[in-house]
Amino acid sequence: MKLDGLILLGLMLWGTNAMAITVNIYYTGENGNARRFAEEMEQSGTVALIRAEDGNKRYEYFYPKNDPETVLLIDSWESQEAIDKHHATPMMDKISELRNKYDLHMKVERYIEDVSGVPDKDKNFIKE
Repeated sequence: MKLDGLILLGLMLWGTNAMAITVNIYYTGENGNARRFAEEMEQSGTVALIRAEDGNKRYEYFYPKNDPETVLLIDSWESQEAIDKHHATPMMDKISELRNKYDLHMKVERYIEDVSGVPDKDKNFIKE
């Protein structure tokens, strides 16, 4: 396929929201509040409900080794449409309530899936 065709295919996929979107959310608080937030999200069943939503690919919390006051959420969706539907659910009210309860601040990063996958030259560095 010529370069023009690849560019056109990419634009077509972009326009249909066919590429997965991953959002990294760094929740930061004080006195362990970010971890308490993540624990309450899990224990309340909110995380299970989000993972069961159509279009959710991943919803998982991680704790940075060098920052005990931050929690990283990796939140991945099949499309922007799936994210929009999630944002329209009552769960967003629960999440906002808990963020306020624990006085958390956020830093957000968004990534769009590379549909071409891992380049062959980079596969040499991956042990499966």
